[in-house]
Amino acid sequence: MAEVDWRLKGEWVKNCNCAFGCPCDFNARPTQGHCEGLVAMNIQEGHFGDVRLDGLKFVVTVSWPGALHEGNGTIQPIIDERADQQQREALLAIMSGQHSADGTLFNIMSLIVTEILEPQFAPIDFTFDMEARRARVSVPGILETEVEPIRNPVTGAEHRIQVMMPDGFEHRGAEVASARIASTGGIKFETPQGHSSLATVEQTPTGVAA
Repeated sequence: MAEVDWRLKGEWVKNCNCAFGCPCDFNARPTQGHCEGLVAMNIQEGHFGDVRLDGLKFVVTVSWPGALHEGNGTIQPIIDERADQQQREALLAIMSGQHSADGTLFNIMSLIVTEILEPQFAPIDFTFDMEARRARVSVPGILETEVEPIRNPVTGAEHRIQVMMPDGFEHRGAEVASARIASTGGIKFETPQGHSSLATVEQTPTGVAA
């Protein structure tokens, strides 16, 4: 692992095509046998070495032909267009996994991804209300995804459920919600109703700090 100190603290969205609960979080196979989805982050506080990353956003759209641990994944990074050249290089360096310890999020991603599509630099609209289980990430021409509470199928009432992961490499706890996804960039797919995890996270070179 390269010795560069970095930290990303902020709001985290993971949306995918699986049924509510995302089997991957339970070491089970994807609901439909394959994975299509995204992760997105609003970095409230962050740095890579001396490069400040506060206030920037990023999205990564993803696709695996089978279970994630079987590899052969494809991803496309989408970086906030407001990032300058140093900040763009810093975020891509973090995503590469080269500055993370074994078994951490970005290191694991580097091991199960075989194709990285050309990064896109675009405006990212990000709204997030974890308590209400609502979020929205919009990248014009590339991605539109919305999150809302799961509904009781009989009464229509909002249903609340949380997942706690004391040893999680992505987050330690998340609100589970319902996601709609329309991905029209390099990775194309549409999910009318899938899984969403909403969390606040703090990622470091050695793993999840919070």
